[in-house]
Amino acid sequence: MAKLFEPLRLGSLELKNRIVIGPMCQYSAEEGRATDWHMIHLGSLALSGAGLLIIEATAVTPEGRITPSDLGLYDDATEAALRPVVNAIRRYSPIPLVIQLAHAGRKASSAEPWNGGQQLKTSDPRSYQAVAPSPLPHGEHEDAPHALDAAGLERVKQGFVDAALRSERLGLDGIELHAAHGYLLHQFLSPISNARTDHYGGSLENRMRFPLEVFRAVRTAYPKNRPVWIRVSATDWVDGGWDVPSTIAFAKALEAEGCAAIHVSSGGVSTKQAIKLGPNYQVGFAHEIKQAVRVPVIAVGLITEPEQAEAIIANGEADAVCLARGMLYDPRWPWHAAAKLGATLEAPVQYWRSNPREVPNLFKGAKIGMR
Repeated sequence: MAKLFEPLRLGSLELKNRIVIGPMCQYSAEEGRATDWHMIHLGSLALSGAGLLIIEATAVTPEGRITPSDLGLYDDATEAALRPVVNAIRRYSPIPLVIQLAHAGRKASSAEPWNGGQQLKTSDPRSYQAVAPSPLPHGEHEDAPHALDAAGLERVKQGFVDAALRSERLGLDGIELHAAHGYLLHQFLSPISNARTDHYGGSLENRMRFPLEVFRAVRTAYPKNRPVWIRVSATDWVDGGWDVPSTIAFAKALEAEGCAAIHVSSGGVSTKQAIKLGPNYQVGFAHEIKQAVRVPVIAVGLITEPEQAEAIIANGEADAVCLARGMLYDPRWPWHAAAKLGATLEAPVQYWRSNPREVPNLFKGAKIGMR
């Protein structure tokens, strides 16, 4: 069997293969509430044959949304709106369903990407006040966020806990905490965005403190038989910023707290980042972290070809691969990967007739007659 299609355990959660559909913001919610778009979008991806589907970055407080159109899970209305989406997926797909809980920090109150993606002016009726570790704006000409005081830190932490409890009630299989891409937890980690002088700033130990407190609080609140893990940016791609050795220290601390996996991305905290794009451009970071921890490591970053993904797993560079934009472009990527690599996977019975003649055993158990 192709290594890409071998099972994998993330804590207590068993994946049938090592293809992960990454969390992708859709900017299509209404006041944080999921809409029919989420039903269509996530429903399609749930039929892909991937081993895991992660719901997009979901804000734990209203001011934690990147844009006013972000998905949220912070009150009864947002919980109720997501429930039919989850129920529909459960009815028609066996795919494990995980949610990424997030807070945008100083990158909040922005326009949707197709509307420019810039920080909304305070005169815009849709704008809201961003909060962050320090009153340092993300962009040179942006308004500074409010620095979180002790009460603010507790509100944010409680927001993560409450969202975790809502995730449990929704029956989700796990939680990924978003500590990457320049959002709030990453902002605490990086010296670029964290200039605090209290015990949440300065040293590496201090900068890791609040993200670890959030992880610990969520891990305590969420059922022990469901995994919690984290997504990190391994480097800021800026001299003097967050880097791989710091990420390894953070990963080891998370492992000690019961983190089920480390999902490795990069960048996002600085407009000065100099990212060197190319196939597998972040896989080396995942490999370095994998050598330092015992929990599974998920790699991401311009992984587009089945043979490429297979080599990452076969060579021990990561335990799973994550596709995001590639899955938007080709929602049946796992089918095509299985066909190329000689593997089989599950597909809805309604789709068995699509099995190509040249790949007769692509779908497990597929036997169908035509009248």
